Amino acid sequence: MTIKRTLLCIAMEAEAKPLIEKLKLTGDTSFFPPNTPFVCHRSEAVTVVCAGKDSATSVDNVGTVPASLMTYLALQRDEFDLVINAGTCGGFKSMGATIGGVFITTASANHDRRIEIPGTQFKEYGIGAIDSIATPNLTKLLKAKNGVCTTGNSLDHCKEDDEIMANNNASCKDMEAAAIASICKMCDVPHFGVKVVTDIVDGDRPPFEEFMENLGSAAQSLQATLPAVLDFVQGKTIEEL
Repeated sequence: MTIKRTLLCIAMEAEAKPLIEKLKLTGDTSFFPPNTPFVCHRSEAVTVVCAGKDSATSVDNVGTVPASLMTYLALQRDEFDLVINAGTCGGFKSMGATIGGVFITTASANHDRRIEIPGTQFKEYGIGAIDSIATPNLTKLLKAKNGVCTTGNSLDHCKEDDEIMANNNASCKDMEAAAIASICKMCDVPHFGVKVVTDIVDGDRPPFEEFMENLGSAAQSLQATLPAVLDFVQGKTIEEL
């Protein structure tokens, strides 16, 4: 089966806007149920969905709950051959991350779902590690790095998170990848992530400072990267990626 229709799941509208404009995608207000905040822009081959804004605070709906619901509704609404979770991330300098660098995920896992119950598999369930599809040819084309994306619902991180992120062998850190991967697994749709680094997790600056500094340039980097990704995957089989 060749890839004809791709779904891009992007949390923040600032991350998606340059791509939507570049591809001249059309807004589709009927794609999601009217009581949801999610936003859709699409063409025949590409659909981009964003989590929209929180009605109480007007900030972006970031985190695993909006990401999972948005992805599930999109996959129920239409048929897609591939899901790409695109967006920004924190990167680990110990794994070669640099500001503006691109990672393609090999897997995702949670680092803040700590469910320690001896004699059960709740610990493994909480981490919820899920492999991405292999993309060696795409990675080579983009000259990107590969690595595991570790997911949590906080921008900062505590020592318990640090231990699990290290155990996850994480190269980058975000707030959506593991949730989107879990829905793709549930719906049996191939997926991987494309992440641009905005801040250094194991650096010496507060993550929010670097994130706000670099969000705009990271969005531009996504604009430059994602059309190349979409051009490459269109018409290929999963095995050819």
